[in-house]
Order: sequence, then C-alpha cells, then structure tokens
Amino acid sequence: MTGTEDLLGSADVDPALAAAVLEIEQHIATGGWDQPARLYALVDTAEMVQREPALAAMMGLDSPSEQGSLTAVEQDQLDPTQLLEQVLEQIEWPAEVAGCAAVVERLVLPPGSDAEVPEDPAAAQEFARDHPDRQEVRIVAGATRHGATYCALRLRAHDEDTSVVGGVDLVPGLLTLLAATLDPADPPESPAAVRDTDRPTT
Repeated sequence: MTGTEDLLGSADVDPALAAAVLEIEQHIATGGWDQPARLYALVDTAEMVQREPALAAMMGLDSPSEQGSLTAVEQDQLDPTQLLEQVLEQIEWPAEVAGCAAVVERLVLPPGSDAEVPEDPAAAQEFARDHPDRQEVRIVAGATRHGATYCALRLRAHDEDTSVVGGVDLVPGLLTLLAATLDPADPPESPAAVRDTDRPTT
C-alpha cells in the first residue's frame, strides 16, 4: 500500500469508515510512539451538523463535501490500569453513535511463535517484550452498526505514512470487541480476544 487511494480502493471497504480510521491514524502519528490507548465515537457528520450546527461549523464540518462522512469524537482518557479490551467489555454506545474506533499499541510476534506464548497474561507480555523478533505496531481499528470494519496498522520499524497497511479484517479479535459495543446483545465469544502478543493478520 502506497497511499490513501490504495487503502480505500477495495470494493469491500466502507469508504466513510476507512477515511475516519485513516484520519485518526494520521492524527495519532503526529504525536509519536508510546501513547496510551484511545477510544473514539464515530458519528454521522450530516446528523451532527443538524443536531449541533454551531459546533459543526466551528469544526469545519458544515461543508457539502462532508456529507456521507463520519466524524471521530475522542472520548475521555482511558484508565491506564485497565486493558483496552476490558474497557470495551463495559461500553454500550447510544443510538446516535454510528460506529466506534480504538487506537492501541501492541507488541506482535512473527508467524510460528504462537505455540511458545505462555498462557498467563503477565508472562505472555514479558515473553513478547523479550522476544528478539518482536515488532511494535500501532493499531487503529473501527466498526460501524452496519457491520463494516476497517483497520490501519503502522509498524514502528517502518514509521512512514506510505508504509501504513489497511484492510477490513487485519485484527479480527479487536474488531469483534468493537462491534459488540455497538450490539451488546451479541457479546464477543472470547473476552480475551486481543492480547499484547496477538499477531495481526496481514
């Protein structure tokens, strides 16, 4: 992938969701690495303009070009003592929220190392930190009430905008958790669907 056009080009991609995820990724990237996890509500821009025209105008969202887009609204800072996955299990978004997105940094391991990862979460994190072939990755994942998903991944070792990888199912465990916050009647099968040592599907 070499640019935004490539990342948005697949027929399976919801362009509004992908654009919102990539916008978040670009914004977060300006702050560098070692940042805390973040959570965003995604709201329909047209509905936001109708409900809060003054706020929308201040944010520059009242242009006709914004029609059909999603606006990311960052939520309060997350408790650093809680894993993002634990936070997501406690969330139920109100009806006006069309989707949600999360940002998290993780250590990922190369293919074939899954069998070596200890079951204990603390031991698994230590194993990942000490693994010689570990990679640091920033994940921005989003989901909508209509079932669309999108992820953007940036490796710390390849920290360039042109090296960001995008796709609809790169981190399925995290996407499942995000989707469940939009449909609480359908909880994720595994509460521990994403761990520090998870390896995104690329």
